[in-house]
Amino acid sequence: MQAVGATMNAAAAASTFPRSVRRAVPAKVAAQFGNGAVALKAKQAKPTRSARMVSTTATIGAVPATVEGFGANVFKGAVAQKYLAKYGENAKLLDDVTWPQTPAKADAVANAVKDWAVDHGASVYCHWFQPMAAGGVRHGLSGQVQQSMLEFDKDNKPFFKFTGEQLLQGETDGSSYPNGGMRATHTAGGYLSLDPLSPIFLREDTVFIPACFVSYNGDALDEKTPLHRAIQAMSTHGTRLLNLMGYATDGLINNIGLEQEIFLVPRHAFYRRPDLQFTGRTVMGKSPARGQEMSDHYMAPISRSTTAFECMRQIQYECFKMGIPLTTRHREVAPNQYEFAPKFGNCISQTDQNLMIMQVIEEVASENGLAALLQEKPFKGVNGSGKHNNWSLGTNKGINLLNPKQLNADSGNPTIFPVIMAAIVSAIDKHGDLMRCSIASPGNDFRLGAMEAPPAVMSTYLGSDMTKYLMDFMETGTVKEYAPVKKTLTFGADAISNIQAGRLIITPVPLCWPSI
Repeated sequence: MQAVGATMNAAAAASTFPRSVRRAVPAKVAAQFGNGAVALKAKQAKPTRSARMVSTTATIGAVPATVEGFGANVFKGAVAQKYLAKYGENAKLLDDVTWPQTPAKADAVANAVKDWAVDHGASVYCHWFQPMAAGGVRHGLSGQVQQSMLEFDKDNKPFFKFTGEQLLQGETDGSSYPNGGMRATHTAGGYLSLDPLSPIFLREDTVFIPACFVSYNGDALDEKTPLHRAIQAMSTHGTRLLNLMGYATDGLINNIGLEQEIFLVPRHAFYRRPDLQFTGRTVMGKSPARGQEMSDHYMAPISRSTTAFECMRQIQYECFKMGIPLTTRHREVAPNQYEFAPKFGNCISQTDQNLMIMQVIEEVASENGLAALLQEKPFKGVNGSGKHNNWSLGTNKGINLLNPKQLNADSGNPTIFPVIMAAIVSAIDKHGDLMRCSIASPGNDFRLGAMEAPPAVMSTYLGSDMTKYLMDFMETGTVKEYAPVKKTLTFGADAISNIQAGRLIITPVPLCWPSI
């Protein structure tokens, strides 16, 4: 791997020119690249999403802020209630993962989804899945076959129809997953089943139904089915442990919050780099005169001198409509590197949301004259992008098992927390090799193993308070509520109030997931 070269220099240089100058692309170049990296001829430009959003984005900041419209394109809560009520059902139905097992409930949900879709200009649906080994290869990292809801009567007049059977399952060609020639023709089908842990959502004219994907013999052909199996195993044994300790619960879930780091570079510079286009990172070139040594990009203002700020606002707005709260945005350490972070949630829906976030990022970036680089290490000599995985365990009722105060209040048993902590530390000690394998990919191993950190070192750092607490529990058997010491920080100025520093629990595991 050689140095970063022209793209980083071009990216840095482009930010110094006015937007009007940067966008003054020669007609020849526009004709060549107007429809992508390769175009046979120039075509009449279509209105871009950014153009369609002008009336919306122009008002952001010009009128009082509002939460109206949040989650309008995701079928849950108040949005679902409005349509389910027509069929005698309640939105709380969707919180029960067993509803797909009752045909009458499935038909009611399907009819409600159809009405919701039509009211929002959508007449197409698809079962949306993540094919095995899709990471780093395909745009959106997902698979789908989009189908119309149209049916025709005997007079050939069209009408909309969507049944529970259509909602719950689908069938497609699975012969090429993960690659061709692996199964005989008569067993080459791929089968899809709705995932009730991830809400149905709508984008443009299409309803997306999150689903799991298996072969004719039940072998997982996607990334989600193994995740469901792992969560079920954790829930089964975790629930058994808690019940034996006198804490009645009917299931556990992993909660995560996936931070998303990206690079946004000028698209014209991206098109000059075949290595970036084909591999996602540079493989030759020359280092720029200055990289990230001054840390001047980190958390700096998101400048209007490029289209990055408008791009990030549009990304947040699109996600906002799909019920994805990207609550944090900021510049990252490397030049032209940025980050979004959502609120945490159950790992099934959070993973699906992250897939859509990455797709939205790539599409909106292209409409703002930018290229979004999601590869873990696009450039030599500056930080790569990770996906920090803020992880915890919780009950199906929302009790965080890593929050001792909340857990003790709900369970009345202070022994549970140290036992869970001991189990986590033991698991990392015994199965660190499996955790290491779970993040092994060419891009991530190059970023971490070769450049930024040693991912082969699997460890936990609990902090002095937690370590002492667990050691006392182990050595004396004394059970007491964990109460971390809080430190008072003073700023040395009377006008600035002192603050209490401290966290309920500090258990970082140095395990960084791939960016894509």
